[in-house]
Amino acid sequence: MHFQTLLTLVGDEPVFETSFLLAGNANPDQIRLQLNRWINSGKVIQWRRGVYSLASPYQKETPHPFVIANHLQPASYVSMQTALSFYGMIPDVAQAVTSVGSCRPERITNPLGSFIFRHIKPAAFFGYTLVPVTAKQKAIIAEPEKALLDLLYLQPGSDSLPFLAELRLQDIENLDASKLTSMADRFQSPKMQRAVELLLKLMENEKGVHVSL
Repeated sequence: MHFQTLLTLVGDEPVFETSFLLAGNANPDQIRLQLNRWINSGKVIQWRRGVYSLASPYQKETPHPFVIANHLQPASYVSMQTALSFYGMIPDVAQAVTSVGSCRPERITNPLGSFIFRHIKPAAFFGYTLVPVTAKQKAIIAEPEKALLDLLYLQPGSDSLPFLAELRLQDIENLDASKLTSMADRFQSPKMQRAVELLLKLMENEKGVHVSL
């Protein structure tokens, strides 16, 4: 494959995978050899084995970290503090992109930063949507309520008022209380029931929001 052919195939894609180039009668060994050459020459960026982007000046748009995260572990979605920060629900800016899903637990560091992947049980793999993150890019991100529930589920000691207060949640009046409770039920976890009850009380007591349990 010539580099111009690669530009024709993936020039509009912020991130691409080896599997996309292996369609048809392509020779896998030859494709991988060419990719290694382009990586070494600075024409292609490798985020992990099998996941790439065109390098400047060939890329048309810098890939968003959330889009890269979706490709690093396809069976995952951006969630927890990263999604809460994206939605403006916590004041802190997440230093790493955290995702959850049926993927294995893993931490990946590449030139764009750190990517953390947390495993969640199949019954809790829901509540995500495709969200625009730039004018031309979209990423799979947890809904606000699910991002918070994932954090409560995976973080030890989260079913306590001090933990919830420490999050310094913002704009919680925009959370859907009924969605929180129905989503929490699907975790089938006593801890989640306790955490959500405390969260709803915090919403009512500290933000003046009337919440029906």
